[in-house]
Amino acid sequence: MKLKWGLSFVFFIVCLGFLTYSCYQNRVYDWDMPGYLGSILSWENPDNPQKVHQIVYSSIKKEASELEFHDIVAYNHANEVFAADYKAFDEQLPYYQIKLGFNVAVYALYKIGFSGPHSVLLVNIFSYFIAGLLLFYLVKFLFPSQYFLAPLVSLGILSLPPVKSMAENPTPDTFLFLFTLLFTINVLQNKNIWVRFIILVCCVLIRPDYILFAGTYLFAVIVFEFLYNSKKINYIAIIQGVVLASIYLSIITYYHYPGWNDLFYDSFFYRRPVISAENADFTAKRYLDFLFIKLINFKKISLASIILLGTLFYVTKDKWTRILGVLFYANIYIKFVFFPDSANLRFFIGFVILLFIVLLYAVSKKYNGFQIRKIA
Repeated sequence: MKLKWGLSFVFFIVCLGFLTYSCYQNRVYDWDMPGYLGSILSWENPDNPQKVHQIVYSSIKKEASELEFHDIVAYNHANEVFAADYKAFDEQLPYYQIKLGFNVAVYALYKIGFSGPHSVLLVNIFSYFIAGLLLFYLVKFLFPSQYFLAPLVSLGILSLPPVKSMAENPTPDTFLFLFTLLFTINVLQNKNIWVRFIILVCCVLIRPDYILFAGTYLFAVIVFEFLYNSKKINYIAIIQGVVLASIYLSIITYYHYPGWNDLFYDSFFYRRPVISAENADFTAKRYLDFLFIKLINFKKISLASIILLGTLFYVTKDKWTRILGVLFYANIYIKFVFFPDSANLRFFIGFVILLFIVLLYAVSKKYNGFQIRKIA
């Protein structure tokens, strides 16, 4: 069996290396890169936004193709203004600066010698590779006698176009997916609750909007403990929630984050070249109409997630396993309500994969007798 697992792992590593290299070769220089690069360069030049602006665009121009750089500086009117006016560019930075955890990882690579643009991209490339190792480990843990299953399932997930897109684009998505995988492993293996809490802190630092994921998880823990377990209020989970909320509020306050309505307006209605020059006003009706249209185009994720959740409920009657499945399913739509970019599946695929992992866990219990002994 050890020989079979050894061969399985060697096969997996070779394929994972190929997929990772493919993501690197197809890396994307797009209009998000200046924001993240500007965020870390502003740490070294806090009082010189003009210098930050100059370094950002000159360094990207050296690496990006002519077509990619054209999109960055001239894809639309807003991009043209950002490239020409350092003050307008500086006003955009809070959208990116609040993703502190991702920026710290980018800055670490930058300080050890990688170029600025490469630093932004390599965080996701490295995260993709490590996430692959975690997927292999997790499937091996769930099905310890099925040596062929771990590489097939892991490589299948990693080969999905939205997953590869996460790794190729200069966004925090793959880095965040890495931590949500660690979180899921911690839950399924019943590891230390404070390690789990630290992972949630990292998620909020990487993307502050993941306070919603952390909050829904802690709420699920509190409700489950009270109704089905100890019949007592879980004060530890409440304290953890308060700390996470404080971290979230501290980040958005420190970086003067404009707010959700500004982000929504700039993302879906009209990207304001100069944020301070125009208010992000839109009615509830306009928002709901837009949400409904986007929901109609959300068919792939909706169908996949409903099938996974339905199969999970069919496979297991374990209450906590079902709650975990509902947790990940609900967060797909929580994310959608606040950022309904149905064309970009990379925003939602992480939760679909986590739902799939919970389904694998439920299936594995039928064969291996694994169970989550406690949740806190």
